[in-house]
Amino acid sequence: MKISLALFLFVLNGITLAQNLEIPSDTTVLTKHSLKIKGSQVNYEAETGFQPVWNDQGQITASLYYTYYRRTNDDTGNKRPLIFSFNGGPGSASVWMHIAYTGPKVLNIDQEGYPVQPYGVKDNPNSILDVADIVYINPVNTGYSRKIANEEGAMPEDKEFFGINADIKYLASWMNTFVTRHNRWESPKYIIGESYGGTRVMGLSLELQNRQWMYLNGVIMVSPADYKVLRVGGPVSSALNLPYYTAAAWYHKMLPTSLQSRDLLEILPEAEEFAVNELMPALAKGGFISNLERNRIAEQMSFYSGLSEEVILQQNLDVPNRFFWKELLRHKTGQTIGRLDSRYLGIDKVETGSITDYNPEIASWLHSFTPAINYYITNELAFTTDVKYNVFGDVGNWDRSNDNTRDNLRQAMAQNPFLNVMIQSGYYDGATTYFNAKYTMWQIDPSGKMKDRFSFKGYRSGHMMYLRNEDLIQANDDLREFINATATNGKSAKYD
Repeated sequence: MKISLALFLFVLNGITLAQNLEIPSDTTVLTKHSLKIKGSQVNYEAETGFQPVWNDQGQITASLYYTYYRRTNDDTGNKRPLIFSFNGGPGSASVWMHIAYTGPKVLNIDQEGYPVQPYGVKDNPNSILDVADIVYINPVNTGYSRKIANEEGAMPEDKEFFGINADIKYLASWMNTFVTRHNRWESPKYIIGESYGGTRVMGLSLELQNRQWMYLNGVIMVSPADYKVLRVGGPVSSALNLPYYTAAAWYHKMLPTSLQSRDLLEILPEAEEFAVNELMPALAKGGFISNLERNRIAEQMSFYSGLSEEVILQQNLDVPNRFFWKELLRHKTGQTIGRLDSRYLGIDKVETGSITDYNPEIASWLHSFTPAINYYITNELAFTTDVKYNVFGDVGNWDRSNDNTRDNLRQAMAQNPFLNVMIQSGYYDGATTYFNAKYTMWQIDPSGKMKDRFSFKGYRSGHMMYLRNEDLIQANDDLREFINATATNGKSAKYD
C-alpha cells in the first residue's frame, strides 16, 4: 500500500519546455509506503534522487541517481544492516535487482519469469527490507546518472569513470558521502553485485576499507563475472563451461537416459569432477593429445553435454558457449537457447551456423523491465524527469587493465575477520556460469585459511535466478540467513 507523501521535489534544472535537457546534481524525493514481508507489516520510506560525485579538487564531475529504502517501524533505527546494491554490464542500471529481487516491488511476471501484460510492479513479500535497508546505485550513464560539465562547459574525461579501477574509486567515495549524509556509520554494511557487479564489489571491498575506512560484514556476488577466467580462453576457461552444458542439456531433456532420469543436483558433481580432473588436462595437451584419449574425452563430453561426438571433435574438444547455444537443439526443434538463461528459446533466421542471431532472454526481460521501471519511478516514487532512463548505457571503451579485484577481496578478508562472502548462481546461466563462480571462490584465498567464510548457493534458473518465483523466495531467504549469520553480536574482530 502506498501513502502518497512527496515531501519535496525540485523542478529539475533546465528540464522545461524549450530549454536544454539537464539533470540536477543534488536533489531528492521522499515517499512513504507499507507492505507485508513474510507475514509481517513493514513500513518504509523511499528516497530517490541524485547525489554528486566530486573529483580530487572538490569539483562536481557527475551525479548518480539512487533509490534508498529505509524501514521505519523497527527500533534498531540507523543501526540496522545497510546493503548497497549494484548490477553489472558494465553499463547496466540497478533496475534488475531493484524491481525483481531484493526490493519492496517486483515485476508483473509469471511464475517462471516470463513477461505478462499489463506491465508494472507489485508488492514483493520476499524482499529483504524486513532485515536490512537497501540503496540501489546507478553508476555514470546508467539509469538517470550522468557526467556533469564544469563551469567552462567541458565534460570530464571517460577515464574518470569507465574502467575497473576508476569505477571502484569514485563509487567508494560516493558511498562514503551517502553513509555520512544518512548517519549510517554504525550500521553493519554489505555490498551486493550482479554479473560485472561481482568484479565491482570484490574491488570495492578493499577500496572501502583502505581508502574510505569503511569495514564490511559481507560481500554478496550474484552470477559474478570474473575476468581472470571469463572469456580468456584456454583449458581452464573452456573446461569450466562443461557442467553448465550438463545443466542446460538436462533441462531440455537432451542427456542420455542414465543421466536424464536422475535429478540435476545428483549429476552435476559428476560433470564437475570430469571437467576438472579429465577435460582440463586433456585440453592442456592441445594438438599433441593422443587420438585414443581425444576420442575418449569426446565421448564423455557428449555424455555430459548432449552434443554429438562428431561436433565436439570438429571443435577440437574446445566447445565455445556461443556454439552450444546454437547447437544443442539444432537437430531436435531447430531452436536456439538463451545465453543468460538457457531455459529461454529463440528462433534464428537459419538453423545453420555457429552463432545465434539474438539472445531470447534479453528480449524477454527488456519486454517487462523497461516499462515497469519507468512507470514505477514516476508513479510510485513520485520522481519526474525528461532524461531517458538508461537500462543499458554507453560506458565507452571500458578499461579492464590492472584487474586485481580477486586479490583485493582476499586482502580485505584477511584484514577484516568480520568479512564474509556469499555467491549465488543459476545453473542455467551460460554467460557467467555457476562453475566459473565456484572456481572464483576457490581461487580468492589460495591458502584455504578463510574458506569457512565463503558460501555458495545454486538455483534452478539462470543469470537472474530471482525471476523464477521459487528461486526468488529461496534466494532472498538465503540473503536473510547470510545477514543474520554475519551479525557480530558484540564479538571482537580478531583471529583466535
